[in-house]
Amino acid sequence: MKKILIALLTLALAGSLAQAADNDYVKLPTLNGKTIHIKGTDNGLEIPEYKGKVVFLEFWGTHCPPCLASIPHYVDMIKKYKGKLAMLGIEVQNTPKIRLKAFADEKKINYDVVAYQDAGYFVDYIAKRAGWKGSIPFLLILDPKGNVITMQVGMLPQNVLEKVVNDFTGKKAKSVARK
Repeated sequence: MKKILIALLTLALAGSLAQAADNDYVKLPTLNGKTIHIKGTDNGLEIPEYKGKVVFLEFWGTHCPPCLASIPHYVDMIKKYKGKLAMLGIEVQNTPKIRLKAFADEKKINYDVVAYQDAGYFVDYIAKRAGWKGSIPFLLILDPKGNVITMQVGMLPQNVLEKVVNDFTGKKAKSVARK
Protein backbone atom coordinates (compact mmCIF):
# COMPACT_ATOMS: atom_id res chain seq x y z
CA MET A 1 0.00 0.00 0.00
CA LYS A 2 2.85 2.35 0.88
CA LYS A 3 4.48 1.75 -2.54
CA ILE A 4 1.19 2.55 -4.32
CA LEU A 5 0.82 5.78 -2.37
CA ILE A 6 4.40 6.80 -3.18
CA ALA A 7 3.84 5.97 -6.86
CA LEU A 8 0.66 8.07 -6.95
CA LEU A 9 2.38 11.01 -5.24
CA THR A 10 5.30 10.72 -7.67
CA LEU A 11 2.90 10.76 -10.64
CA ALA A 12 1.05 13.77 -9.23
CA LEU A 13 4.31 15.64 -8.66
CA ALA A 14 5.58 14.74 -12.13
CA GLY A 15 2.29 15.96 -13.62
CA SER A 16 2.46 19.29 -11.82
CA LEU A 17 6.11 19.75 -12.81
CA ALA A 18 5.27 18.94 -16.42
CA GLN A 19 2.45 21.45 -16.27
CA ALA A 20 4.81 24.10 -14.91
CA ALA A 21 7.43 23.19 -17.52
CA ASP A 22 4.86 23.58 -20.30
CA ASN A 23 4.22 27.08 -18.96
CA ASP A 24 0.46 26.54 -18.81
CA TYR A 25 -1.77 29.21 -17.39
CA VAL A 26 -2.08 29.43 -13.64
CA LYS A 27 -5.72 30.03 -12.74
CA LEU A 28 -6.33 32.42 -9.87
CA PRO A 29 -9.88 32.81 -8.54
CA THR A 30 -10.69 36.34 -7.39
CA LEU A 31 -12.87 37.25 -4.43
CA ASN A 32 -15.56 38.50 -6.83
CA GLY A 33 -15.85 35.19 -8.69
CA LYS A 34 -13.65 35.87 -11.74
CA THR A 35 -10.77 33.66 -12.77
CA ILE A 36 -7.53 35.32 -13.83
CA HIS A 37 -5.25 33.27 -16.11
CA ILE A 38 -1.53 33.99 -15.91
CA LYS A 39 1.35 32.51 -17.87
CA GLY A 40 5.01 33.40 -17.60
CA THR A 41 6.76 34.82 -20.67
CA ASP A 42 10.40 35.67 -21.33
CA ASN A 43 9.91 39.31 -20.32
CA GLY A 44 6.91 39.22 -18.02
CA LEU A 45 3.45 37.72 -17.73
CA GLU A 46 0.64 37.02 -20.14
CA ILE A 47 -2.74 37.81 -18.57
CA PRO A 48 -5.50 37.54 -21.21
CA GLU A 49 -8.09 39.22 -18.97
CA TYR A 50 -5.90 42.35 -18.85
CA LYS A 51 -4.68 42.35 -22.45
CA GLY A 52 -3.77 45.82 -23.73
CA LYS A 53 -3.77 47.43 -20.27
CA VAL A 54 -1.05 48.57 -17.92
CA VAL A 55 -1.15 46.07 -15.05
CA PHE A 56 -0.30 46.64 -11.41
CA LEU A 57 0.28 43.28 -9.72
CA GLU A 58 0.74 43.84 -6.00
CA PHE A 59 1.54 41.34 -3.29
CA TRP A 60 0.16 42.84 -0.11
CA GLY A 61 -1.32 42.16 3.32
CA THR A 62 -4.23 43.30 5.43
CA HIS A 63 -1.90 44.06 8.38
CA CYS A 64 0.70 46.02 6.40
CA PRO A 65 0.48 49.82 6.95
CA PRO A 66 1.96 50.85 3.55
CA CYS A 67 -0.29 48.28 1.83
CA LEU A 68 -3.33 49.80 3.52
CA ALA A 69 -2.21 53.30 2.55
CA SER A 70 -1.95 52.21 -1.11
CA ILE A 71 -5.53 50.95 -1.39
CA PRO A 72 -7.26 54.36 -1.79
CA HIS A 73 -4.75 55.31 -4.51
CA TYR A 74 -5.44 52.11 -6.43
CA VAL A 75 -9.21 52.54 -6.02
CA ASP A 76 -8.97 56.08 -7.45
CA MET A 77 -6.70 55.03 -10.29
CA ILE A 78 -8.96 52.16 -11.38
CA LYS A 79 -11.81 54.68 -11.69
CA LYS A 80 -9.64 57.28 -13.38
CA TYR A 81 -7.99 54.96 -15.90
CA LYS A 82 -10.90 52.66 -16.64
CA GLY A 83 -10.07 50.52 -19.67
CA LYS A 84 -6.37 51.46 -19.51
CA LEU A 85 -5.31 50.06 -16.13
CA ALA A 86 -5.88 46.71 -14.43
CA MET A 87 -4.97 45.89 -10.86
CA LEU A 88 -4.51 42.50 -9.26
CA GLY A 89 -3.85 42.38 -5.54
CA ILE A 90 -2.64 39.10 -4.11
CA GLU A 91 -2.97 39.03 -0.33
CA VAL A 92 0.02 37.16 1.12
CA GLN A 93 -0.54 37.29 4.89
CA ASN A 94 -2.92 34.32 4.69
CA THR A 95 -6.01 36.21 5.84
CA PRO A 96 -8.96 33.78 5.75
CA LYS A 97 -11.03 34.33 2.59
CA ILE A 98 -14.21 35.28 4.42
CA ARG A 99 -12.33 37.98 6.37
CA LEU A 100 -10.50 39.11 3.24
CA LYS A 101 -13.80 39.48 1.37
CA ALA A 102 -15.24 41.56 4.25
CA PHE A 103 -12.05 43.65 4.29
CA ALA A 104 -12.24 44.27 0.53
CA ASP A 105 -15.90 45.28 0.83
CA GLU A 106 -15.18 47.61 3.77
CA LYS A 107 -12.31 49.31 1.87
CA LYS A 108 -14.45 49.49 -1.32
CA ILE A 109 -11.74 47.74 -3.30
CA ASN A 110 -12.77 47.92 -6.97
CA TYR A 111 -10.00 45.78 -8.42
CA ASP A 112 -9.31 42.06 -8.48
CA VAL A 113 -8.12 40.47 -5.23
CA VAL A 114 -6.89 36.91 -4.77
CA ALA A 115 -6.45 35.18 -1.41
CA TYR A 116 -3.11 33.58 -0.59
CA GLN A 117 -4.84 30.22 -0.16
CA ASP A 118 -5.60 30.30 -3.90
CA ALA A 119 -2.28 31.75 -5.06
CA GLY A 120 0.50 29.98 -3.15
CA TYR A 121 2.08 28.37 -6.22
CA PHE A 122 2.01 31.66 -8.14
CA VAL A 123 3.46 33.58 -5.17
CA ASP A 124 6.35 31.08 -5.03
CA TYR A 125 6.84 31.40 -8.80
CA ILE A 126 7.08 35.20 -8.61
CA ALA A 127 9.37 35.05 -5.56
CA LYS A 128 11.81 32.78 -7.38
CA ARG A 129 11.63 34.56 -10.71
CA ALA A 130 11.86 38.12 -9.34
CA GLY A 131 14.20 37.39 -6.45
CA TRP A 132 11.53 38.70 -4.10
CA LYS A 133 12.22 37.92 -0.43
CA GLY A 134 8.67 38.48 0.84
CA SER A 135 8.70 42.16 1.89
CA ILE A 136 5.38 43.85 1.19
CA PRO A 137 4.00 45.67 -0.56
CA PHE A 138 5.77 44.26 -3.60
CA LEU A 139 4.58 45.73 -6.89
CA LEU A 140 5.17 44.53 -10.42
CA ILE A 141 4.12 46.89 -13.18
CA LEU A 142 3.51 45.41 -16.62
CA ASP A 143 3.19 47.36 -19.84
CA PRO A 144 0.18 46.71 -22.12
CA LYS A 145 2.13 43.87 -23.80
CA GLY A 146 2.76 42.13 -20.47
CA ASN A 147 6.43 43.04 -20.15
CA VAL A 148 7.65 43.85 -16.64
CA ILE A 149 8.68 47.49 -16.61
CA THR A 150 9.40 47.79 -12.91
CA MET A 151 9.48 45.87 -9.64
CA GLN A 152 9.23 47.79 -6.39
CA VAL A 153 9.29 46.86 -2.73
CA GLY A 154 7.42 49.51 -0.78
CA MET A 155 4.73 51.99 -1.66
CA LEU A 156 5.05 54.25 -4.69
CA PRO A 157 3.36 57.67 -4.66
CA GLN A 158 0.20 57.96 -6.76
CA ASN A 159 1.74 60.61 -9.05
CA VAL A 160 4.55 58.17 -9.95
CA LEU A 161 2.04 55.42 -10.70
CA GLU A 162 -0.05 57.81 -12.80
CA LYS A 163 3.02 58.84 -14.79
CA VAL A 164 3.66 55.19 -15.65
CA VAL A 165 0.07 54.72 -16.82
CA ASN A 166 0.18 57.95 -18.83
CA ASP A 167 3.54 57.04 -20.40
CA PHE A 168 2.21 53.71 -21.64
CA THR A 169 -1.31 54.74 -22.64
CA GLY A 170 -0.47 58.11 -24.13
CA LYS A 171 -3.41 59.88 -22.54
CA LYS A 172 -4.00 61.68 -19.32
CA ALA A 173 -7.20 60.74 -17.54
CA LYS A 174 -9.69 63.08 -15.92
CA SER A 175 -9.37 63.47 -12.20
CA VAL A 176 -11.75 61.52 -10.00
CA ALA A 177 -12.94 63.02 -6.73
CA ARG A 178 -12.72 60.68 -3.77
CA LYS A 179 -15.95 60.25 -1.84
